[in-house]
Amino acid sequence: MRPRKMPGLSKSKFMAGQQCVKRLYLLCYGYEPPGEPDEGKEAILAQGQEVGILARQAFPGGVLIDDDHVHHREAEIKTQELMKDGKVPAIFEAAFTFENVRVRVDILRRSPGGRWRIIEVKSTSEAKEEHVPDLAIQAYVLKSCGINVSRTCLMHLDRGYVFDGKLLDLKKLFAIEDLTRKTTAFMEGISAQLAANWRALSLDNPPEVEPGDQCTNPYECDYYQMCNEEKPADWIGHLPRISASRLKHFLSEGIESIHDLSDPSCLSEIQSRAWRCVRQGKAYFGPGLRKELASLRHPICFMDFETFYPAIPRYRGMRPFDHIPFQWSVHVQRNPASKIEHHEFLADDARDPREEFIQKLLMILEGRVERGFPGKGPIVVYNKSFENSRLDDLARWLPPYARRIENVKKRIWDLLPVIRKHVYHPRFYGSFSIKSVLPALIPHMTYDGMEVSDGGEAGLAYAALVQGDLDEPEMLRLKKALRKYCGLDTLAMVNLTRRLQGELSRMK
Repeated sequence: MRPRKMPGLSKSKFMAGQQCVKRLYLLCYGYEPPGEPDEGKEAILAQGQEVGILARQAFPGGVLIDDDHVHHREAEIKTQELMKDGKVPAIFEAAFTFENVRVRVDILRRSPGGRWRIIEVKSTSEAKEEHVPDLAIQAYVLKSCGINVSRTCLMHLDRGYVFDGKLLDLKKLFAIEDLTRKTTAFMEGISAQLAANWRALSLDNPPEVEPGDQCTNPYECDYYQMCNEEKPADWIGHLPRISASRLKHFLSEGIESIHDLSDPSCLSEIQSRAWRCVRQGKAYFGPGLRKELASLRHPICFMDFETFYPAIPRYRGMRPFDHIPFQWSVHVQRNPASKIEHHEFLADDARDPREEFIQKLLMILEGRVERGFPGKGPIVVYNKSFENSRLDDLARWLPPYARRIENVKKRIWDLLPVIRKHVYHPRFYGSFSIKSVLPALIPHMTYDGMEVSDGGEAGLAYAALVQGDLDEPEMLRLKKALRKYCGLDTLAMVNLTRRLQGELSRMK
């Protein structure tokens, strides 16, 4: 049961209502999201704040209103005072209210003739559709308050900017796009949308909304788990690469289980394979595996990278959102009977790790560490587009290593398409990610319960390490967790390859 007092709307709450009125209701009335706090989302918010602070420096003489949301009225008073002062070219976090809708404008820039320009700052590399209502609600409130708004613009990072390693050039780092036409068109429907929001918020209980695309688009809702129960293993939505429209069609026909679908003729080849595996309750290993695995001749290296991609470039030659490669793991098998060797690298401070990263990696892959280990043979990865892109970056940043890097790329052998084309297990649940494939094919190996269990968490751990404000025990704990995670990625490929080779021997 909701409290009696009707809550006000802010810009962020209006945007929540754009995605889903149930999300708006839950947010406005203080419902706690289920599960643990999402560190990834918190990191994105922190990154946005960093970008916002930097963007202000592009407007010399601008004045920040630092009153928080609890002191919105005080912020409004200061905003009005600053707007009257013609010497102030821009106001940061300007505050306005109209009919219980509050907004804070990232940058309110003064224009000639008593006009003002709204500039919203986003830590993205381009303008997106969801940015339009964000700007539109600000323009709606300001115009309703009698402010002469001439332009509504989005300020974002420019991927074309290359950092020289010295001082950031803010004029090149940021791009400003004029979205006035789009926001003006959107504003025509804002009154109706606000009315719908108020109606939803007047209910005694959260509105009933069927789960759908809005649960994850444009962002995953904080209350996703509240509305989306874990699906059974045979759910029709677990067919690989099933489109939203096809899934909606199946569900409308009452087909919720793969067992409910009697005719697979409408499915793709991979979907049909999954359909059969689930219905039969057993894994599939196709005859094409033999040809695929025939090219895996010893010595074999199994390789994985971890990266962090900050919005603001940190080192020479980098652009916004370029990946900083900070960790690799390589397992080496010299021959079928030899013991698996493990080599690894982890950068753990704020120094530029790129040259040391590639230098030590090449020593392993080229066989320069130990005598008798030839620098040839396949290098197994899982989804080579990622590793190849990182190697291309390193070749661009460090030209003296370019030829050697190109030779490494020629040896890369991708396990992902092999499994996608020739293998399926009912416990893949429609996904071919290594996080899904590994526990299905190698039940004793899993990422569950690990402190660092995916690439995003690895990047956050690295960011914490290089900030330099952790005590020694905490640093050791994070480094151990990173090594364990990255090492599992390559050991997983070792064991998956062995499992596939074992299936071949049984197929004879």
